[in-house]
Amino acid sequence: MGIFDFLTGEFIDVIHWVDDTRDTMVWRFEREGHEIKYGAKLTVREGQAAVFVHEGQLADVFTPGLYMLETNNMPILTTLQHWDHGFQSPFKSEIYFVNTTRFNDLKWGTKNPIMLRDPEFGPTRIRAYGTYTVRVKDPAKFLVEIVGTDGEFTMDEISFQVRNIIVQEFSRVISSSGIPVLDMAANTADLGKLIAAEVTPVLDSYGLEMPEFYIENISLPPAVEAALDKRTSMGLAGDLGKFTQYSAAEAMTAAANNPGQGGGMGAGLGMGMGMAMAQQMSNMAAAQPSGPWGSPAPAAPQPAAHAAPPPPPPVEHVWHIAVDGQTSGPFSKAKMGRMASEGELTRDTYVWTAGQDGWKKAGDVRELAQLFTILPPPPPGA
Repeated sequence: MGIFDFLTGEFIDVIHWVDDTRDTMVWRFEREGHEIKYGAKLTVREGQAAVFVHEGQLADVFTPGLYMLETNNMPILTTLQHWDHGFQSPFKSEIYFVNTTRFNDLKWGTKNPIMLRDPEFGPTRIRAYGTYTVRVKDPAKFLVEIVGTDGEFTMDEISFQVRNIIVQEFSRVISSSGIPVLDMAANTADLGKLIAAEVTPVLDSYGLEMPEFYIENISLPPAVEAALDKRTSMGLAGDLGKFTQYSAAEAMTAAANNPGQGGGMGAGLGMGMGMAMAQQMSNMAAAQPSGPWGSPAPAAPQPAAHAAPPPPPPVEHVWHIAVDGQTSGPFSKAKMGRMASEGELTRDTYVWTAGQDGWKKAGDVRELAQLFTILPPPPPGA
């Protein structure tokens, strides 16, 4: 072996890249003057691609494997340089290694709330966040569209742009989906697929793809969540009147079981709650309508917990009586009934109430005529 052959073997180039940063997407193989020896060995590992750029023009792209840089496996570069088949001189090119593995656990989220029209709540705002993965699909396009001449390009340099694309498409999809806010949690997987499908064409123009996209949470503003919690609590409580009475009874029992705690405070609290309950029951009894003879009317059935409230009771009329040119009253219907039974009120007695057109005989007024139908007939011989 001659000295020339020995030196030639010693200076054979070995071109490769070992990445230990886990966030580098593109790394340029640095060589002074960018001079590459003919016949150099190029090692491209799994999850990598090597892109040659010659005099500012994109040349050959090498996928994983071991290559001898010769004219037979560099067709584009050979064409650009007009090399002959036996050409063996060094050449100048830039070599960019592109990481084609997935970059995982990347975060996305809405900086500002998204306005949408909810079928149940009406106009409302929501926030959302989650994770996604991205990888380089087309190394040559990614180098041309995004990296340019950057010697070391990291994921942080493009993650902000990808987040903006995701939030834009998320806002558009979620606003037009028509899914109620309360049902979105059950449909995050389908929403994620829709959003990933909308983001894919944009990323494809950058030479990227999004293998996975996840929605971790969709939330309402704090004020809306507080109102929703209150509504849920009311639903759990059921009949609020019974719930209030039950809570008062529990407080009174606790105060009676702990007479030593708080001195007379517990007794005073229990007495106050007892008086409040008594007053409430008294008001309920007073609100019951009376019967035709002043006796309490049968208790109306209690409405269901979520039934609509009953209409207000009709206004009871009061009556004036005209006897011998003198008027007296006003009298309630119950009083008029007692007067009819005692003979002080007859069918021919003139009566008047608010809203009636002038004086009329009691027997001609439908509301009072029934007072005379329940009287016994005259005794025999009268």
